[in-house]
Amino acid sequence: MSSFMYYLLPAVGGYTLASLYLLKNPHILHKKKQPAFYCTHISHRGGSGERIESTMEAFTHAVEVGTEMLELDCHMTQDGHLIVSHDDNLLRQTGHDVSISSINFEELPLYKERLEVTFYAGRYSTGSDRKFALLEDVFRTFPKIPVNIEVKEKNRELIEKVSALVKKYDREDITVWASVKSDIMKECRKVNSSMPYMFTETRGLQLLLLYYTGLLPFVPLGESFLQYYLPQVINRTFIPDSAILRNRMVISLIEKLTLRKGLFQHLKERGIQIHLFVCNEEQDIEAAFEAGATGVMTDYPSLLSNYLRTHKQRRVLNLGVRKPCYSTLASHFKSRLAMVKLTKAKTFQAYLDSCHRRYSCIHCRAHLANHDDLISKSFQGSQGRAYLFNSVVNVGCGPAEERLLLTGLHAVADIYCENCHTTLGWKYEQAFELSQKYKEGKYIIELSHMIKDNGWD
Repeated sequence: MSSFMYYLLPAVGGYTLASLYLLKNPHILHKKKQPAFYCTHISHRGGSGERIESTMEAFTHAVEVGTEMLELDCHMTQDGHLIVSHDDNLLRQTGHDVSISSINFEELPLYKERLEVTFYAGRYSTGSDRKFALLEDVFRTFPKIPVNIEVKEKNRELIEKVSALVKKYDREDITVWASVKSDIMKECRKVNSSMPYMFTETRGLQLLLLYYTGLLPFVPLGESFLQYYLPQVINRTFIPDSAILRNRMVISLIEKLTLRKGLFQHLKERGIQIHLFVCNEEQDIEAAFEAGATGVMTDYPSLLSNYLRTHKQRRVLNLGVRKPCYSTLASHFKSRLAMVKLTKAKTFQAYLDSCHRRYSCIHCRAHLANHDDLISKSFQGSQGRAYLFNSVVNVGCGPAEERLLLTGLHAVADIYCENCHTTLGWKYEQAFELSQKYKEGKYIIELSHMIKDNGWD
């Protein structure tokens, strides 16, 4: 026995040390995934708390307020149309006890005028659009927005039609296969293996087993997304049907087992994004990011957008090359000191000479930029028109992160007024398309946040 332990203990010790080391340094064994997009803001069913779920009005509203990904479910009508709907049976959504698969597209009833938000008990949404949306209309209307498509039934024809639409609109790299069932995901992957995909329920359990046994660092992972419930929303905003999930001790155990920062960090270092859902209160959004999520899924896209705007030290997606950006007077404007006067009489740090036409913060009048540094007025910010400047003053920068903008994938950093701390726009750190390289090092300021303050036209 002692001889056996003599060999066993060093082996176990060596395995443990190797596992811990590789857990923190996964790049040694695994090439980091390089997805076409990263997202912190995901709208569940298009934002079903602010508009009627899964309608074109909901999707449009979510995109307008700044969502970076649309989450939806798909079913097929009897005559072969792909419909965006969470349920196949329409009783909950329309009051009609009929299945999408049993009727033709033209026979689909309208949504109810008021629809309860599934993940926010007692809350209802309304909207002017009560029609079911076609998946093709979503792709056509939002060609650059990533879409997470959950397939709920093992229907080869449906899966093939989804894949065909994805290929038609050239969006294989920004459309995600999603399903909780492994047999359905296997079918999706068989039809189109080019699309990124998420962990199924079974694969998620395997992931936890690998993590707790120390095997995870040694095992390759094909999935690009891990998506599951933030445990603390269960029995608070979301009331589950399952009796076992109504037990507080069970939820507490799930939370302790699943929300592991070491696990999340390892996955992020391997290029896998973690999305926690469905977070419909600010405390849940905060908890999700604190747990290490790279993205949050919500029924209230405006709430999440406001949260991300007001929290200057945003959670950075640890999935690509990131570098802090500092846009202060000392580091960025040494070449412009001849026209910048430092003054303690002002509440802001840099004062642009009044002989130059200048733009200032509309909220506190801190000087921001000279008209001579204006490059273009033809840009669009998250809240309307925006100007592109070569350089700015009195501006601070948050951490850089990758975002899929209307003109493609960029690494950008939010910029804010150093005097009143209002978010003004962003700085382009890196452009990944050759035609967009001219933006690098330049600044976007939204028109709604600045004013011509010295009386020029």
